[in-house]
Amino acid sequence: MAMIEKIHHVAYRCKNAKETVEWYGKYLEMDFILAIAEDEVPSTKEPDPYMHVFLNAGNGNVLAFFELPTRPEMGRDENTPTWTQHLALKVDSVETMMKAKARLEADGIEVLGPTDHTIFKSIYFFDPSGHRLELAANTSTPKMDKALDRVKWDMLNEWDRTKKAPAHARWMHDGSAPVDQH
Repeated sequence: MAMIEKIHHVAYRCKNAKETVEWYGKYLEMDFILAIAEDEVPSTKEPDPYMHVFLNAGNGNVLAFFELPTRPEMGRDENTPTWTQHLALKVDSVETMMKAKARLEADGIEVLGPTDHTIFKSIYFFDPSGHRLELAANTSTPKMDKALDRVKWDMLNEWDRTKKAPAHARWMHDGSAPVDQH
């Protein structure tokens, strides 16, 4: 049994708390569930006013944001490519994902995809604070899941030694069938 029951919440910084709550409600149908505002950070006791907002991401998942008006404008890690750090959110179907894409694009929000990752399809876009988001709809089969589970440690260990992409799951990219190895 895992020590962790679930993720209580994931928190990011935002440029404007109200705009963020409204945007996530409009485009991702997340309800605004809680706001906490303080003039002092509870953990460090630093004098630093903030607005902390919490959004319902479904199934007990909570996405939170901090607006920090006294801090310099937020940036990003310039040493990490923009495609790397992102929040991937699962949707129930490719149809749901495509409806969200249409809603975003109708308001002029640029959306990349859908991208076919073999075991899921996804779209990518940015929120008003510049956070990259992904909506993903699973398309895997039990056979694919089993094949990937079987090679995960071999892949990780090979990567750790070589820092080159292992070919154990090449079928995900070349269109072949998953290899059955018992």
